[in-house]
Amino acid sequence: MAGKGQKKRKAVYRMSTKESIFGLKGNIVYSIVPEKMEVRENSYLVCERNEIKGVYETLPQEYQDIPVEDYGDRLIIPGLTDLHVHAPQYSFRGLGMDMELLEWLETNTFPEESKYKDLEYAKKAYKIFVDNLRKGATTRACIFATVHRKATLHLMDLLEISGLHTMVGKVNMDRNCPDYLREDTQESADETVEWMKDIQHNKYKKTQAILTPRFIPSCTDELMEMLKMIQMRYRMPVQSHLSENFSEIAWVQELCPESEFYGDAYDRFGLFGADCKTVMAHCVHSDERERARMKENGVFVAHCPESNMNLASGVAPVRTFLEEGLHVGLGSDVAGGATENLFTAMAHAIQASKLRWRLYDDSLKSLTAPEVFYMATKGGGEFFGKVGSFEAGYELDVVVLDDSRLEHPQEMTVQQRLERMIYFSDEREVYAKYVAGEKLF
Repeated sequence: MAGKGQKKRKAVYRMSTKESIFGLKGNIVYSIVPEKMEVRENSYLVCERNEIKGVYETLPQEYQDIPVEDYGDRLIIPGLTDLHVHAPQYSFRGLGMDMELLEWLETNTFPEESKYKDLEYAKKAYKIFVDNLRKGATTRACIFATVHRKATLHLMDLLEISGLHTMVGKVNMDRNCPDYLREDTQESADETVEWMKDIQHNKYKKTQAILTPRFIPSCTDELMEMLKMIQMRYRMPVQSHLSENFSEIAWVQELCPESEFYGDAYDRFGLFGADCKTVMAHCVHSDERERARMKENGVFVAHCPESNMNLASGVAPVRTFLEEGLHVGLGSDVAGGATENLFTAMAHAIQASKLRWRLYDDSLKSLTAPEVFYMATKGGGEFFGKVGSFEAGYELDVVVLDDSRLEHPQEMTVQQRLERMIYFSDEREVYAKYVAGEKLF
């Protein structure tokens, strides 16, 4: 009798295990290293719960009976990670692009962000942002909100429902911004703590908090010290801006004369990697000292090529970042960037690097399609953990692409089809989407 019971239990276990395993079939493309795309035509991607088991030309015997979604000739790629985007700026993307950063902030950004004090306005605007983000190829994102706690929580509510996995930050600012957005120092810290308590109460599963001092010019030393205490208390990651614009860098030097460089101003408060995962946007003008500290501390770079061009900030030395072993991903930086489409960001990254090579520094060869694809997937995804590749043990984030709309007369390889899509695809090519093993559509 005992033997029969044991067999029954084993059978139940096998059934439950099989039910949690599924496969996807199609033309599979992913990255292991920046220099090369891994292409597996007409192959299988196997996932157990939310973890990738492997990519196979034919299904191994142990997986013969699992359910398989066959996507035919479509492309299966890892979901894309947007390491830097401003949700409240989505409403004015494509506007005010004839200004540089600091003027643009005063003229466009701050007046728009002040509207999010009105929760009804925030609800309307954030719904548009989240709906469009869900439609595209992005599965993970690091997102700036505003200084307003209630509006930020609503954004997190919408993102949680969307199925995307995101990190969202309530912005902190207690100086060098308009009075209608400026927080009192203690108020900024207290509101951040209350926000964290709200998050713990809401028990989000897919949406995390990320500490968000806007940038050094907008945060006093006192506030930065308070934010570090909050970061330690809640073990939060950190996001901010770094070395984007020459005027901004000079301003930081005036505000923080004791700092060796811009990044050092964050590091003095313990908000620059090391004991807290950190992503810094732009890094256009990060010098050798700053890059060395970033590598030492494990700081991620969010490369935002379109924004860097639109706001005349410059072209980041991404080739140098890669050669020096820094963590590099891509950011749309809406509304400095005009679109949340990370395929566009990939194209802009290649194009900007060509201009830097031709016009500024011919020692830094331009970026390639495999490299920017890596940055948009594994390079940025690793900020979230084992995300952005189809290697065994990674979480299953998948985007299925249908390029049948993009007609062509010639035979094309799978890699050529993907390279072409980098330059002119959009959400219309997104056929299906999975995040952490869950199918969204």
